[in-house]
Amino acid sequence: MSLYTIDQEIGELTAPVLVVAFSGWVSAGMAGTLTADHIVGSAGAIATFDGDSLFDYRANRPTIDFVEGVVEDIVWPEMTLRRVSHGGRDLLVLSGTEPNWNWRRLGSEIGQLALQLGIVEHVSVGGVPWATPHTRPTSVIMTASRPELVPADAERPQGLLRVPGAAVSIIESAVADVGIPTFGFWARVPHYVGAAYYPAVLALVERISSHLGVTIPLGSLADDAADQREQLDAIIESRPDAKAIVEQLEQLATESDAVSGESLAAEIERFLQERSPGPDPFGGDADPA
Repeated sequence: MSLYTIDQEIGELTAPVLVVAFSGWVSAGMAGTLTADHIVGSAGAIATFDGDSLFDYRANRPTIDFVEGVVEDIVWPEMTLRRVSHGGRDLLVLSGTEPNWNWRRLGSEIGQLALQLGIVEHVSVGGVPWATPHTRPTSVIMTASRPELVPADAERPQGLLRVPGAAVSIIESAVADVGIPTFGFWARVPHYVGAAYYPAVLALVERISSHLGVTIPLGSLADDAADQREQLDAIIESRPDAKAIVEQLEQLATESDAVSGESLAAEIERFLQERSPGPDPFGGDADPA
C-alpha cells in the first residue's frame, strides 16, 4: 500500500518542479516551510500522505481543542503535495511536518512519483543555523546533485560536510537516484533567532525565483523582513550583553564568509544541542524573534 493518495486529477504539467521543505530539521527560522507556504499560497492539496505510517505521535503530537470541556477539534501532523503555477511553470510543493518513520520508503515512492509526473528538477529548501548577525543580508548556501550544477559564484559548502540527516535530504537523494537533477537552497539564519525569520524567507523566495526563471510574487515579505529587523534592533539595543554578541558576529562576518564543511557542521551541532523552548540564547527572558 502506498504512503500517499492522489486526491485529484493532476493532468498535464509544464516544466514541472518538485519543491520540498519540512518543519524541524533543517528549517531554522521556519525558513523552509514558510517559503514553501508562500510559494504555494492558498492552493489545495493534490495528494495526501498516510500519517499513521510516517509520524510518531509522541514526538509530533496532534493538537486538541477543547471547548467547554468537550473535544472540538484534533489537528494531526501532516504532509501534503500542492500545485501552483508561476511564470508558466508548474511547481509541486511537498511540505509539512518532517516524518519520523519510513524515510527510505518515502524517498523511493517520491522518486517514482517524480518520474511519473515528468518532474524536470527538484528543489530542497530550508534554513541552517549560523553565527551570523541579523544586521547583514541573508545569504543562501546552494547544493546540488552534481558539482557542475552549482554556479561558480554561488556559495557552497567547502570540503567534507557530515551532518545529522534530514528527511528532505533523503528524498532529494532518492529523486537524484532516478536521474532527476536536484538543487538545495539553505538560508543562513542567525542562531539566536528562535522563531520565524522573514529575511530568510524573502531571500529564499528571491533565489528560487531567479533559479527557476519565474516571478514569484513577494507579497508582504519585504515589509515583514524590514519590520522584524527593526524589532530585533530594538531588543538588542536595550540589552548590552546581546549587543556585544551581535557586534562580535558582525566582526566575524566581515573577516570571513567562507562556508567550510567543518564550520557548518559545528553550527548545526550547536543548534541541535541548544534547540529547546525556554530562555533565549542571550540569557534573558525575552525571545529576540
